[in-house]
Amino acid sequence: MQPSSERSTVRRLPERGAYDRDVIDQILDEALICHLAFETDQGPFAIPTIHARLDDVLYLHGSHASRMMRSTVGEQVCVTVTIVDGIVAARSAFHHSLNYRSVMVFGVPRIVDDPEERLAAFAAITNHVIPGRWDEARRPNEKEDKGTKLLALDIVEASAKVRTGPPGDDAEDMNLGIWAGVIPLALHAGDPIPAPDLGDGIPLPPSVRRFTT
Repeated sequence: MQPSSERSTVRRLPERGAYDRDVIDQILDEALICHLAFETDQGPFAIPTIHARLDDVLYLHGSHASRMMRSTVGEQVCVTVTIVDGIVAARSAFHHSLNYRSVMVFGVPRIVDDPEERLAAFAAITNHVIPGRWDEARRPNEKEDKGTKLLALDIVEASAKVRTGPPGDDAEDMNLGIWAGVIPLALHAGDPIPAPDLGDGIPLPPSVRRFTT
């Protein structure tokens, strides 16, 4: 699959670029957090936030008062996510690296005003963090709904970049007697810690229990 635009084309190590929507969607869905980059009259900013994908739309949320929400509507933005899968230890300092999967999505976000779309976006963002949690938790009340701005960004202009495999040492370094390889990394959930004010006898819900198995 070819890149959808000039700016979404991977130029540095282009062989690591991927433009297939299945690859892009999988990385967006697995990453727990994204960064939204945008320009303001005070200069560029990149703000971390939670996202969620529904089909061909990426949703982001924030307070109505946030700089992110005030400065991005109708403007060009870039949303990035990165998942680190391993540390690449090479024989030379120069060739040390990371195995990673990343995505960049470009476009102009719109405000989500439609009540049904807002509810679907709220559910998607909640379930992105803890799958199944939306059906266990209280829904946003009127005050919470009014205090939250939702942005929607169509996934039309996007690319992925992926590094896998061992270090790429130079041939002349192979006999240095220095260990080289990959240290795998993975996100691991620990044992759930109950809130200090949690009442007695409240069991772990299925959504949280899934993280412990």
